[in-house]
Amino acid sequence: QVQLVESGGGSVQAGGSLRLSCAASGRTFSGSYMGWVRQTPGKEREFVASISGSGGLTVYADSVKGRFTIARDNARNTVSLQMNSLRPEDTAVYYCNAGGTANRPGNYWGQGTQVTVSS
Repeated sequence: QVQLVESGGGSVQAGGSLRLSCAASGRTFSGSYMGWVRQTPGKEREFVASISGSGGLTVYADSVKGRFTIARDNARNTVSLQMNSLRPEDTAVYYCNAGGTANRPGNYWGQGTQVTVSS
């Protein structure tokens, strides 16, 4: 059974930083894109960032470019999202995703982790 488990969410003041991690189990995703998607109540899920299987290609939403950094460790089957200079509009549930393409999420999802940024 494939599982993606996120950790690292929490509450922070604007301008602060958080680091999200996602650990995959049940299969390896070293040949697949992994990424992060976020969602706020009443809105559709929004692409945040993705990273290729080798880690050599990354894609970011315009809203997070220069502030967020995605990385992966294929030896540990993990993907992370370092979030700096957080803004209140970054408040959302962040979901780890795997098995998709650069801009399209795949079929594997984590349970989500809440990030709250206060002004």
